[in-house]
Amino acid sequence: MQATAKAGTAGFHPKQANQARKIMPLACFTQRNKEGAARAAGDIRAVKQASGMISVTHTACRSLELQTMAQHLPMQSGALRASLRPDLGGCIEGLWFNGIPVLRSSAPGTLKQVGMSASYPLVPYSNRVARAKLVWQGTAHPLVKNFQDEEHSIHGVGWRQPWEVLQANDNFAMLCMEHEADADWPFAFDASQTFRLKNNTLELTMSVTNQSGGDAPVGLGWHPYFCKRADTRIFFSAQGLWEMGGDKLPTTLSASTGLDRACADLQIDNCFDGWAKLVDLHDTTLHVRMESDLKRLVVYTTPQKDFIAVEPVSHVNNAMNQSNATDLGVRVLRAGETWQAAMTIQINPEKAL
Repeated sequence: MQATAKAGTAGFHPKQANQARKIMPLACFTQRNKEGAARAAGDIRAVKQASGMISVTHTACRSLELQTMAQHLPMQSGALRASLRPDLGGCIEGLWFNGIPVLRSSAPGTLKQVGMSASYPLVPYSNRVARAKLVWQGTAHPLVKNFQDEEHSIHGVGWRQPWEVLQANDNFAMLCMEHEADADWPFAFDASQTFRLKNNTLELTMSVTNQSGGDAPVGLGWHPYFCKRADTRIFFSAQGLWEMGGDKLPTTLSASTGLDRACADLQIDNCFDGWAKLVDLHDTTLHVRMESDLKRLVVYTTPQKDFIAVEPVSHVNNAMNQSNATDLGVRVLRAGETWQAAMTIQINPEKAL
């Protein structure tokens, strides 16, 4: 299968950070050290970005080692406040606007399980890989069954390991992780996330770099759990909906215009294709708008849930195992190639119902 993705230009490699530690451990990086670390790692993109991507500036200069050990990163900009948990899958612990939870939220520093978080990263794939076996370019790779009693592997590996903190201040943070080929995923990769609070908006990016010796399949996404209040409504446009079989895998693609309805009695667990890249969630408390450059959307809730999961993703569920994987959104990255995705969550209280 031929690689179709273009190399990205944003994102800082964790392997480069390790090189930086060797150059200057337990100290803040100067401009010269930033560029030197990037050059030592052979990363031209990082050389160009070094001035803004390596420094640690959380109120006062802190050591990279202390940042790596961080278990709770508070962020705030005006009325918007967030709590990150690098130690728990690089997840978002909570997001609040004027004290009102936007996403399902836990008090800062109290979250015990990633699965109960406000949002977590989906890398290097989203949703399920059927029966925990990846078949790629004619080779079968058994994977770890990584979620409760699921017979499938689910949501990648990023949510199951700690992330390191490369940069943090009051309204910005950058996290990274490294994965070596193993039973969870047979291709080595690096990933980074950025979080920025600005103008009542949480801006997120996620980058992944193929660190294996050849082409590798990749998918990206986020798994935010939005608060579902009694009068919450959801609206978005799409072109198709993947029907779900009893084994929680997609079956056929049917026509769909998306959703425009109340959430209270909604029962759904489907992937929408041809998503228009925008979702509105309205109630009498808040108007929340989510946008992403990804083309598919997984929506999950039941009438019993106090949340609605609205997940922007790059590919269809179980696309990794399909012969037309790239048509279904899987990216194939060449060795050393990087790809980045973005998402924003904006709060506009003046447009609440």
